[in-house]
Amino acid sequence: MTYTTALTALADPTRRAVFEKLRSGPASVQQIANGLPVSRPAVSQHLKALREAGLVRDEPRGAARIYSIHTPGLRALRDWIEGFWDEALVNFKAHAEKQE
Repeated sequence: MTYTTALTALADPTRRAVFEKLRSGPASVQQIANGLPVSRPAVSQHLKALREAGLVRDEPRGAARIYSIHTPGLRALRDWIEGFWDEALVNFKAHAEKQE
């Protein structure tokens, strides 16, 4: 997936909260929904959007589905952000060399 897909998925504050709950490790919909001001079906819909954006993956465990962050899905977003840093460093180097 592209970084724009990831950014679009993470633009929703509730979806970001769902995603951030997975920072501490894999979790079921029920575990993710605990403490959030939305229902389990709403959390499931947010997880579906995150999965379609390539940011989370899921696997069946018994009757539940366990969700986790899909690190390859974050790579495009990270690469895009790091591109700004790389460009800033190149510009800084050029500026510093002009000052010499």
